[in-house]
Amino acid sequence: MKLIVLNLPRDMDERNLEELFKIHGTVTACTLVLDDKNGDSKGFGFVEMELEEEAMVAIEKLHGTKIKQNKIRVKPAT
Repeated sequence: MKLIVLNLPRDMDERNLEELFKIHGTVTACTLVLDDKNGDSKGFGFVEMELEEEAMVAIEKLHGTKIKQNKIRVKPAT
């Protein structure tokens, strides 16, 4: 199941994002969206998890939590 993660700290990298989600299940892919001009994070990304059940637990546990000063949003990607 593919999830979108919004309002991430701009200095977060893909490794940190994967670590955050793999506590809740198997992460099959993790991608931050980067600015084409300077390569900096745009503050959101996508995480794919192997099982829908694990993805739903990750949404429940992580949506609305704070990372640094940012309250992240996690939901299914459409």
